[in-house]
Amino acid sequence: MAQIIKLAFNPFQENTYVVYDESGECVIFDPGCYTREEQQLLVNEISRKKLRPVRLINTHCHIDHVFGNQFVHEHYGLPLEIHRDELPVLQAAPQSALFFGLPIPNGKLSPEPERFIEDGQVVSFGNTRLEAIFTPGHAPGELCFFCEESRFLIAGDVLFFGSIGRTDLPGGNHNTLIDSIINRVFPLGDDVTVYPGHGPDTSIGYERRHNPFVGG
Repeated sequence: MAQIIKLAFNPFQENTYVVYDESGECVIFDPGCYTREEQQLLVNEISRKKLRPVRLINTHCHIDHVFGNQFVHEHYGLPLEIHRDELPVLQAAPQSALFFGLPIPNGKLSPEPERFIEDGQVVSFGNTRLEAIFTPGHAPGELCFFCEESRFLIAGDVLFFGSIGRTDLPGGNHNTLIDSIINRVFPLGDDVTVYPGHGPDTSIGYERRHNPFVGG
């Protein structure tokens, strides 16, 4: 059964997730580790549980979600995987770092992606299968990752506790995001735990009933 390590990193308090199972293999989602101390914390948590990272995946490529891409790529030798529509966002990330006055750690932000993940594709590791769900709106190529067996969703910046992702960044669209949430996320089931890119965990049921941005 899949389990999750959650770590909040960088000035944006972005949630980085390490998803692992009894095999010891794990996937690192959205490594936002910005400082050397944050990078070491990620390594320490993975080592403490004796895990072996086998995949590096971005739900989307806004700056706060990719600060640690290059570090993870070099430290663990993992190729980067994203949706192909996020490539322009990834390529614009260094400029975003300059805009926010944040020096790029180690001089390089991210490797180029070596694999593209498509809607409906199964991401496998160890004994676990995650389904990639295309959920644009906050970012043009955003993906959520659903574990049917363990009933959780790695949600990126699509859906938060009591809120939704902002849509005023390049490639964002409010109506598209609402459509993604209502037609791609909510049908997964009220019992599904949502692990968002910022803030506390929530559930689909709670957000469907109470989230003011989607009619709750």
